[in-house]
Amino acid sequence: MMEEIKSTRINKYLSEIGYCSRRAADALILQKRVTINGSVPEMGTKIVPGDIVKVDGKLVTAPDEKHVYIAFNKPIGVVCTTDTKVEKNNIIDYIKYPKRIFPIGRLDKPSEGLILLTSDGDIVNKILRARNNHEKEYVVIVNKPITEQFLKTMRSGVPILDTVTRECKVEQLDKNSFKITLTQGLNRQIRRMCDYLDYKVVKLKRVRIMNVRLDLPLGKWRYLSDVEMTEINRLIATSSKTHFDVEDFSE
Repeated sequence: MMEEIKSTRINKYLSEIGYCSRRAADALILQKRVTINGSVPEMGTKIVPGDIVKVDGKLVTAPDEKHVYIAFNKPIGVVCTTDTKVEKNNIIDYIKYPKRIFPIGRLDKPSEGLILLTSDGDIVNKILRARNNHEKEYVVIVNKPITEQFLKTMRSGVPILDTVTRECKVEQLDKNSFKITLTQGLNRQIRRMCDYLDYKVVKLKRVRIMNVRLDLPLGKWRYLSDVEMTEINRLIATSSKTHFDVEDFSE
């Protein structure tokens, strides 16, 4: 509750009460959709007990109930955004969960598979900072036979988006498909890596995030188990001992 917060940045507050992630809060602030005591704040403004925080004119407060953590098997065509006014095929309207939740990172519209959602804004940043403990595993089908050179280059790093991708695990499954495990989340990373090597992605499915594996029918969701949450908290706690830059939770 706000009474327990002595002084905190507005983006962190919105994250901690489960309204949205810090990155989404920053966007709301830049769009001047947030007010504190009736005034539009600057980025980095802090709030104290008694301040009235509103988003789009509506009062926001900390929820009384416990946070929820969800695994969802996203179909192709569903967009990972909480902006239900802009995007019709958004993940929030698709799931129709009775409480405000938001995705942890993204999975591109043409891709399918596992994505996590939560009402806990604070855990989003912790997961995104987990880097080497934040593995994401995908099964990918491409448009032509895979070569040893393709596998070698994908594993060692591909120049995209003015950088070179980190070394990663790549295992061929059959003539035209492979499994890849990433510890970074550059925009459309796998598709761009394949494009660089003159391959086109035909199908891309995310099958694991950290210790959570895809075990759901397409379009269905479930709560994360206590065992899964205990391991996630262990992984992010281990990573928090070293400073890492926050990256997108994307493919």
